[in-house]
Amino acid sequence: MVTPSLLITDDDAALRETMGGLFQPRGFRILMAGDGEEALRIVEREEVHLMLLDMHMPKLTGLETLRRVKLFKSSLPCILLSARCDDFLIAQGRQAMAHLVLAKPVSRQLLTSAVDQALEGVYGWRVE
Repeated sequence: MVTPSLLITDDDAALRETMGGLFQPRGFRILMAGDGEEALRIVEREEVHLMLLDMHMPKLTGLETLRRVKLFKSSLPCILLSARCDDFLIAQGRQAMAHLVLAKPVSRQLLTSAVDQALEGVYGWRVE
C-alpha cells in the first residue's frame, strides 16, 4: 500500500503539530501549511492524498483554498474544519466539494474516523 500523505493546513502552528502528532504514528506522511497559498503550492508539487483545512486563515480561507484545489485536483478529499461551523458553512463546503465539514474543537476519535472514511471512500485504503 502507498503511504498516505496528509496535508494539514492551519494558521495555528501548535494545532498543526498536534494533528501531525496524531497521524504520523499511524503511518501517514505529514505535510503542513500555515495558510491557503502555501497549501496550494504544496498540492501542486507534492503527492497529497487528503487535506485538512482550517476555515479561518490569512490570505485564503479554507473554503477559498478548497475551491482552488478542486480546479486541478477534483478528486482530492478535503476536510474543512471551523470553530464557527453552521448550516451555511456546511452548505458552502458541500457545494465546493468538501468531503466533510467538521466543527472545532474536534475530538481525536471523530477526526481520525473522518480521515479513515475519506481514504477508504476515495482510494479504498484502510489505515491500521
